[in-house]
Amino acid sequence: MEENLKENLRKFLLLMMEDHKDNGLFSDDESIFMSGRLDSFSMVNTVMHLEKTYGIDFSKVDFDVTLLDSVNYIEAFVISHRQK
Repeated sequence: MEENLKENLRKFLLLMMEDHKDNGLFSDDESIFMSGRLDSFSMVNTVMHLEKTYGIDFSKVDFDVTLLDSVNYIEAFVISHRQK
């Protein structure tokens, strides 16, 4: 997979976690939304970030929170849906 992509996603998620006073570590395959570490507002921010940064059109996606529930899931989602 793309290390810069994963690194950028981790940085984005870490900033949101810091905003929620969550400074704990997390692995790339650990749940971040379903576990409650980040909330629905953070999910909306994540979707907006992915749309703006990677050109993903979520109106064409059969969306489910599990698609973006870990760094690895988000990375795979971006790779398969971003504008080339």
